[in-house]
Amino acid sequence: GGTPGSDIHAAQAWDITTGNSDVVVAVLDSGIDYNHPDLRENMWRNSGEDWTQEGSPGNNGIDDDGNGYIDDYYGIDTAGEGGDPMDILGHGTHLAGIIGAAGNNGVGITGINWQVRLMAVNFLDPYGSVADEIEGISYILDQKDKGVPVRVVNASFGGSAHSRFEKEAFESLMSAGIMVAASAGNDGSVRGGWNMNYPAGYDLENIISVAATNDNDSLTFFSNFGFYLV
Repeated sequence: GGTPGSDIHAAQAWDITTGNSDVVVAVLDSGIDYNHPDLRENMWRNSGEDWTQEGSPGNNGIDDDGNGYIDDYYGIDTAGEGGDPMDILGHGTHLAGIIGAAGNNGVGITGINWQVRLMAVNFLDPYGSVADEIEGISYILDQKDKGVPVRVVNASFGGSAHSRFEKEAFESLMSAGIMVAASAGNDGSVRGGWNMNYPAGYDLENIISVAATNDNDSLTFFSNFGFYLV
């Protein structure tokens, strides 16, 4: 059903590129099921932590890279204050599949990027705070400073409260050359003034506020949107 062409033209894009395993996308959410058969080969792995064998973390209980997190092979869990970002809610795993489920492998679905590296940053386990979120962003920036090619942060969450500290954290991502894909929200409300949705509503050049469209290429009834539709 729907209107022909009301999609992202992924098949045409894949004739040009199917992604790049040298690009890291940090999923700032509820973690990722890094054992999922459609995701495990595209997971980012922290080279600073000790591994017993390729593809299998040693779980040696030691903070090998001295960053304050033990065995943070795939990322961190700031809500639980640990190095294991396993997803218990499912939301981050769902997003990771859209972003980068391995393609053309006969398993599950195909992500927009067949090849990519997914960094799991869990601050919603199950309840997150701005402090946990900022800690996760600090981890991303630290890995970027160490030479990890983080290009994008996916931020599919939001709320109505403006936070100076949250905005400054996203400004730091901008200074590091990292783009943010932020959810406009699912309240079906006009975004603007006192009714903003953050972090999508911060006026920063590195944030792309992403609304939802339907199979007729129109705004969905539930999607938030700004003053101007482009």
